[in-house]
Amino acid sequence: MTIDIEFLKYPIGKFQAPEIISNEQMNEAKSIIRYFPTHLFTAVSSLSPAQLDTPYRPGGWTVRQVIHHCADSHMNALIRFKLAITESQPTVKPYDEGAWANLADYSMPVEGSLQLIQIIHSKWIVLLNSMEKADFQKTYFHPESKKTPKLEEVTLMYAWHSSHHLAHIQHLALRENWTSR
Repeated sequence: MTIDIEFLKYPIGKFQAPEIISNEQMNEAKSIIRYFPTHLFTAVSSLSPAQLDTPYRPGGWTVRQVIHHCADSHMNALIRFKLAITESQPTVKPYDEGAWANLADYSMPVEGSLQLIQIIHSKWIVLLNSMEKADFQKTYFHPESKKTPKLEEVTLMYAWHSSHHLAHIQHLALRENWTSR
């Protein structure tokens, strides 16, 4: 069976921000962010070290790297949210995700990053639920993309990011016929 590489890269499709973001879309995004740690833990808790070290696609990161990446990415996202809420259009620091994925800490056991994701998301959801409508209109400047996204769009993007990487892991487990131990 041949699977399209684009599907392996983007199992839920590429992120596309809607022109107008509804309250329903925001609530759904918040729910995804709230429950991502639980869904991720469920997806990986029964995986063996060898399974954690399996790339989710040819040339892609291993499951272990994906988990560590989510912790780092979402930690940066939480900080960017706080900067945008408390400063006037701050410039955020880009980072090389691929280079980070090759650092020594990405070979560590995943339990620490799973705990970090749980903590980050518990703080993040409290922040999201405390934000006023005007707060979601605040922006930051990303010097790599030259964009100034509104926090409402960033909320949807990170809900997508969570679902995107969760799908990488879940689809790999299905393709490999990994069952719970």
